[in-house]
Amino acid sequence: MSSITTAEPRSPSNTRLGWIGTGVMGLSMCSHLLKAGYTLTVFTRTQSKAQPLLDLGAKWAASPSSVASQSDVVFSIVGYPSDVRHVTLHPNSGALSGLNPGGILVDMTTSDPSLAVEIADAAAAKGCFSVDAPVSGGDRGARNGSLSIFAGGDKKVIDTLSPLFNLLGKVNYMGVSGKGQFAKLGNQITIASTMVGLIEGMMFAHKAGLDLSLFINAISTGAAGSKSLELYGYRILKRDFEAGFFVNHFVKDLGICLRECQNMGIALPGLALAQQLYVSLQAHGEGDLGTQALVLALERLNNVSLQSVASSTEMA
Repeated sequence: MSSITTAEPRSPSNTRLGWIGTGVMGLSMCSHLLKAGYTLTVFTRTQSKAQPLLDLGAKWAASPSSVASQSDVVFSIVGYPSDVRHVTLHPNSGALSGLNPGGILVDMTTSDPSLAVEIADAAAAKGCFSVDAPVSGGDRGARNGSLSIFAGGDKKVIDTLSPLFNLLGKVNYMGVSGKGQFAKLGNQITIASTMVGLIEGMMFAHKAGLDLSLFINAISTGAAGSKSLELYGYRILKRDFEAGFFVNHFVKDLGICLRECQNMGIALPGLALAQQLYVSLQAHGEGDLGTQALVLALERLNNVSLQSVASSTEMA
């Protein structure tokens, strides 16, 4: 096991890659690795979703275990902790069952910190390694290779993976196994309250009779400027609710955050409020929209619609 920690950095000449999960984020992330010249084997539940990668030269495998048997490093980015457990630890089809000693699992799903530790322990028992490396930056960050990556695990192993992570964004070492997940959860807590603040500010400005396009532009360069404003301000105005990050997945993330808060014995009322507002979107059948659809919940609460604002903005 020690040999991998002192190995030369990963490159197309010494590393075969595997990828599990080619959704909104995974498809773009995986394509960066392919375009950099890496040999890559993919698996996703719906094979047609991987077709753009197969067209770029990726190989298809019938299971996560089959992916791992052909790879030195296996990435996964799936929906829920239950999915992570299935694609990683299932005794017959999971990636770990097919991984050779010295291989590395890199889970980029936002998941339970305790599950990350469990996977790391299971990997170590087989002479392998596991890194929890959830990401932030949404669909745009995935397309542009500008994601923020929160990595937990053996730092020497993570350092050898830097050439791979650098193709996807900026890697931040957060500590031992599970700490990458804790960092991502803290990130989600910050985003949740920021999104509520952004939309409440827009609602207030609308009721005050301000032009929301001018308002967004004005606050973007001041203390209220944020990545959420940059990514979603004008999408909200245009009623563009296409998912860069699904409401359903954000509710999952915030639910994990609340459970961890209970374990820690801390109260974060802003987090709880945001989670309930997002749950209300699910109740209205809007779980497959993007997180910027939070505006719909605030519109319903206030019996106000920004729809007319969006229409006039589009006409302008």
